[in-house]
Amino acid sequence: MPFWIEALVAFFLLVGCSFALIGAIGLYRLPDFFTRLHGPTKATTLGVGSMVVASMIFFSSHTDGLSLHELLITLFLFITAPVSAHMLAKSAMQEKVKLVRRTRGRPWES
Repeated sequence: MPFWIEALVAFFLLVGCSFALIGAIGLYRLPDFFTRLHGPTKATTLGVGSMVVASMIFFSSHTDGLSLHELLITLFLFITAPVSAHMLAKSAMQEKVKLVRRTRGRPWES
């Protein structure tokens, strides 16, 4: 395998791992449900998407054709993560989940 493909795969893996780590730290450190929801849906989605792109490049270089399975995984990931986050936020608004005082905005006080 050429060096530039290895470097590209390594780059996408490092970027993906960094985003996944940032998302996990955000899930752990943020104070309430609505702010915790933001970390995994944004950062972790980008992290897993970057790792899947690295997988696509790696397996496309080892086979004759383009590996498209990873594109489908990325498409489903980018569609389902925001939708599930939206549904979780709406259900939390219906249940009037407690917020930390320093959180700006109150979703159910309009």
